[in-house]
Amino acid sequence: MSENCFHCGQDIEKERISFDEKIFCCNGCKSVYEILNINNLTNFYALNKKAGIRPNEDNASQFDYLDTPEIFNKITDFSEGNTSLVTFKIPVIHCSSCIWLLESLHTLNKDIKYSQVNFTRKTLQISFNHTDLKLSELAKFLTHLGYKPAINLETAEKNDDYLDKSLLVKLAIAGFAFGNGMFLAFPEYIGGEDVWMQHYKGLFRTLMFLLAIPVVFYSASDYYKSAWYGLKNKIVNIDVPIVLGIFVLFGRSIYEIATDYGPGYFDTLCGLLFFMLLGKMFQKRTYSSLSYDRDYKSFYPIAVTKVDFGGKQENILLSEIKIGDRILVRNQEIIPVDAILINGEGNIDNSFITGESENISKQPGDKIFAGGKQIGSSLELEVIKNVDQSYLTQLWNKEAFKKYETGLDTLINNISKYFTFIILGIALIAGIYWSFFDLEKMFQVISAILIIACPCALALSSPFTFGHIMRILGRNKFYVKDTLTIEKLSKINTLVFDKTGTITQRKKSNIKFEGTEIQDFDIKNIKTLLKNSNHPLSKSLYEFIEIDDDYFPVVNFEEISGKGYSATVRGNSYKIGSAKYSGKESKNLETAVYISKNDEYLGKFIFKNEYRENLKTLFRKLTKYKIYILSGDNSSEEDQLKNMIPNVTSMAFNQSPEDKLNYIQQLQHTGLKVAMLGDGLNDAGALKQSNVGIAISDDTNSFTPSSDVIMNGEKVVDLEKYLNVCKGSITIVKMTFVISFLYNVVGLSFAVTGHMSPLFAAILMPISSITVIAFTTFSTWILGRKHFRKAH
Repeated sequence: MSENCFHCGQDIEKERISFDEKIFCCNGCKSVYEILNINNLTNFYALNKKAGIRPNEDNASQFDYLDTPEIFNKITDFSEGNTSLVTFKIPVIHCSSCIWLLESLHTLNKDIKYSQVNFTRKTLQISFNHTDLKLSELAKFLTHLGYKPAINLETAEKNDDYLDKSLLVKLAIAGFAFGNGMFLAFPEYIGGEDVWMQHYKGLFRTLMFLLAIPVVFYSASDYYKSAWYGLKNKIVNIDVPIVLGIFVLFGRSIYEIATDYGPGYFDTLCGLLFFMLLGKMFQKRTYSSLSYDRDYKSFYPIAVTKVDFGGKQENILLSEIKIGDRILVRNQEIIPVDAILINGEGNIDNSFITGESENISKQPGDKIFAGGKQIGSSLELEVIKNVDQSYLTQLWNKEAFKKYETGLDTLINNISKYFTFIILGIALIAGIYWSFFDLEKMFQVISAILIIACPCALALSSPFTFGHIMRILGRNKFYVKDTLTIEKLSKINTLVFDKTGTITQRKKSNIKFEGTEIQDFDIKNIKTLLKNSNHPLSKSLYEFIEIDDDYFPVVNFEEISGKGYSATVRGNSYKIGSAKYSGKESKNLETAVYISKNDEYLGKFIFKNEYRENLKTLFRKLTKYKIYILSGDNSSEEDQLKNMIPNVTSMAFNQSPEDKLNYIQQLQHTGLKVAMLGDGLNDAGALKQSNVGIAISDDTNSFTPSSDVIMNGEKVVDLEKYLNVCKGSITIVKMTFVISFLYNVVGLSFAVTGHMSPLFAAILMPISSITVIAFTTFSTWILGRKHFRKAH
């Protein structure tokens, strides 16, 4: 009796190594077990027994070339200070245990900061300290664990994924065998007493058997793997009944030709797998289309401030940035592209990329990576790489910023699980019944049931519906992070609006100055300082001041969120912000920006906010929601807001960023599902805390990973339309459940009564999936046209 290795599960061929009352096939497996045991990670085996990968024992110096600077820069995604980020292709990732172990690497090696697996792409992203852990040592460390990285020219170039050619080959083999098998079986289908046919029928049946072998053992291999991995993890997935149907047909066919009972069902089996793989190919191509559309559409409605060589500023779309352009990045803004620092003192927070909050100082001439956030005065950068939307999407979807919530996907998985058991039960009962009447019919009935009842259409309904809805919303400047956000939006019953920059117009304000006359010298310095801030009032004031925009170095820039900021310009210290920040008391209820120079008060700019057009109409439509208004300003416009929003539940003023976050928490504690709309600057905490955070963007790089949605400011007045579309998408998903259910009821009725052949079941199964996809495509198009008639 052969023994199996405790770690990798392989048969022990030669040496047998005992350790800790367990047996291993080699020192490598024993070493991995020791590492896991020492670091209290033996849950790896509890998740999936014998799931380990046998460590590779190749030449230890095979990865030394990775430490060459040119190779290191090509392989790594990011490298700054002591931290580097690298994405490895790990082909052997195959189950939940692999994911758990690879995402626990930081507990095995102190120089690894975090690791994240993308299971579908079989990739592993690692943030590590390259000073103490070389890239070659990291690759060796993974190899010794049994997860050798696949490093080649293709992975180094980081090309986009292409269509899996193996699926195309499997489809071609199944199609070839199906066509030829039907041709060989045709004489027996038409019957007759032809002597020549009787003489050669054994040859034809053997040829059909030979044609079916590569189809069963190669073309159908993905179904076996999926079913096996599911069963290993004690999950009965949707591929289990498919595999049973294949085995029943193949086994029955071998029995018939071996006993000369009949020609078998080899042609039917090849046809079954051909149509199933055709449906799978269609599904894969459609998913690729949705993915491509998501990657390359303008995901972020953020305009980047482009600066020409004369100092003139212009807001352009993110997608329009070109190599060689100069852009302005203000305090708290995300750097959208790899660039060289031209002017300013860089203080870059790379926590969005590395997970570490350490700031890196940058001087003119230094390279700055996309995804970093400037903390301090504004920077002038020269672009050296084009915008990579996919990379920014990775930042937005980073694990650290995710809010986990179960939803329809979990519902679909649970339905599929019980669905499988119900179908197996029906197949068993039908098989027992037909075994008493017609043994041959029994095999056909069982096969037809197992094939027709595949819940593929059920599993397709949610991702295809939400995928189309994401595209429709995106075309209308409402950019959703992921499909789960659409479901969460459909459940929202409370809307919280920030005032400044959200329901007010950033560019349109009536501004007047009160105070002593400010000299041109100071006006230029103040405008230079205003350029460094991303606050809506600062931007409005910057555009209000009509004076030549000269560049002066800004030193010791400091901003206190919700209060104001200060810096030294041409030897003078200025403060811009609230009355309290400038050491004054606000006597009147007004929105104002106070200015002081060298701790001497100069005056204040008073703002009369202009609200977005048609805002009153919007709030009249939002009668089904509880409405709250939060503002960092005072209550000077409370009466105006009450007149504009008669259905407002409550308003709160003089709210700090922390106050806004706590306010959202209190609403959630009462059981409300809250969507927060803010400008993404002082509202980052509240956006992250809310069930759905909607960042409003007009003309600034206000991208924030704390948000779930980025919305163009002009579209705030259409909020009710977006919410209705999300609710409509849930209705579409439920309708596709009904369609899938009806297909199965009708199909099972014919299959159980013996009126459906396995081949017809194989044809009907992908047709049901295509019906669901066609229905979701048409329904979502109608839904989009209903709410967005001018959508392109």
